[in-house]
Amino acid sequence: MLQTLIDGRSYGREAVHAWEDRRMAAVRRRLGLPSSSANRDDQRRELVEHKLSLGHDALRRRIGAGLWLSEQVARISVATSGKARRFSVCEIHVAEGSAEAFARWFQARNDLDDETAMIAACPDHYIISRDARGRQVVVETTGGSPLPSEFTVDYSDVSSLRTPPDPAFPHQVAGVARLGDGLAIGGVRHQFRDDGGGFVARLTVEFPAAMPGHMIAQHRWHLAVEFSNWIEAAAR
Repeated sequence: MLQTLIDGRSYGREAVHAWEDRRMAAVRRRLGLPSSSANRDDQRRELVEHKLSLGHDALRRRIGAGLWLSEQVARISVATSGKARRFSVCEIHVAEGSAEAFARWFQARNDLDDETAMIAACPDHYIISRDARGRQVVVETTGGSPLPSEFTVDYSDVSSLRTPPDPAFPHQVAGVARLGDGLAIGGVRHQFRDDGGGFVARLTVEFPAAMPGHMIAQHRWHLAVEFSNWIEAAAR
């Protein structure tokens, strides 16, 4: 059983699924797929297969204008924010499992360049793959943004993160997010600890402080969707 904590309120799996369903419909429209009455698992599979069949270049062309515009927004946000950050945070409490085992599984998906597992976790994931330098290349729609974005996450670099590691969470996946020319635009510090027979995932994404509050708030639901699905995939 998974329970998600957002802004002090606890949500069950149904609420997280509802957010995923809305994003599933929006992404299907963006990619030219007809609406579907299939169950959620079948729609996930269809969407993943469609993205993989298009390939990276075709996906970028399909959403290319949005990628360019979102990059300009990111650059302006960094320039006006300086080093200040805003944080999108949620927690997932998992009834069964191990924090170490999940963190190891997640890191292995990146190391093995398992793009199917990576993009299946959220409809807003278009490309998540490993580049020649071992960084994670991400093309996704972030939280409540109307535009997709592209950046890399380097899990060997935590140099500009503002979120400190919490010693109560011994397992973590953390890295700086950068644009193609190396400009740091934020990052992630996802931390995990055992809790009884299960574990807690504290998920944090850092954004430039100038980013709109609505986007920061909605990205908590993006985190809840992707990590809930990854946690269930790891358990399987």
